[in-house]
Amino acid sequence: MIPYLLALCLNLCLALAASRTSAPSGALVVSKAPAKGQYSKIQDAVNALSTSSTTAQSIFIEAGTYNEQIYIAPRKAALTIYGYSENTDDYSQNVVTVTQKLSLNEVATDDLTATLRAWSTNFKLYNVNLANTYGQGKQALALNAAAANQGYYACKFLGYQDTILAQTGTQLFAKSYIEGATDFIFGQHGLAWFSYCDIRVLAASLGFVTASGRASTEAGYYVLDHCSIAAKSGASVPKGAYYLGRPWGDYARVAVQYTTISNVVNAAGWHVWSTSEPNTDHVSFGEYGNTGDGAAGTRVIGTKLSKAVAITDVLGGGYASAWYVDKAYL
Repeated sequence: MIPYLLALCLNLCLALAASRTSAPSGALVVSKAPAKGQYSKIQDAVNALSTSSTTAQSIFIEAGTYNEQIYIAPRKAALTIYGYSENTDDYSQNVVTVTQKLSLNEVATDDLTATLRAWSTNFKLYNVNLANTYGQGKQALALNAAAANQGYYACKFLGYQDTILAQTGTQLFAKSYIEGATDFIFGQHGLAWFSYCDIRVLAASLGFVTASGRASTEAGYYVLDHCSIAAKSGASVPKGAYYLGRPWGDYARVAVQYTTISNVVNAAGWHVWSTSEPNTDHVSFGEYGNTGDGAAGTRVIGTKLSKAVAITDVLGGGYASAWYVDKAYL
């Protein structure tokens, strides 16, 4: 009876899993073997779209690895990019990867290193892996989220230092995978909510998950909600090697709540920016309802919150009806 019930449950789950294996109506198509009217590069498809039209736009990417950097210029229309997926709820089944390896050794700004430079408001990305494979030593972004009202769903973000720049505007990251070692969720002015994300750290003797550069009492805030923080599968990470964050700016603000934290996180939880420039006078590092070995310890800089941060504090009171928010992932 028990094996029968398990099989029934598995079949039900598979039946409920949504797929997206063909292009939505009206979408431009990118393929490794493009047919007539399709594109071989994602950037070419983006460039084919009007930046002045107000009609909603979409791009569908067929399975494959695309070696390129993508720049999404500001536009009047909402834009959605979909990756081919047989299970849109599960980033581990993604089959579309965009990769390159620019770093600050080759270009002048963080933005110019990013695999995806998203400068347009009202933008959504589904089931795409973004990788910057430069590795250790210099800033090398997978994503620069540089505008308001952006949503990233069941995506993977792979880097080492500065993987995700949530620089300005409001962003939602949901059911995604984020990998790095040094300040790999960072920025100055962004309001970013990370929901049900798997945050994985690489082999390192010292590392930091977040680096908030908030420099005043402005609105900037990063919240990790119902996430998990642990070593990447197969990575050898010493116990206590990582910290939840350090303050790039003197008003840094980050909260970690309802999150499972493994022992890769140090008992101190949070770290100064540097010994010569601690940046701790006005920081707001908070935790609430976390579990796991890394959730315990004496937090010298951070504090235990009296209640969880509400999603409306980050995304605003009308978030549930906002176009870029896909409630199916929350």
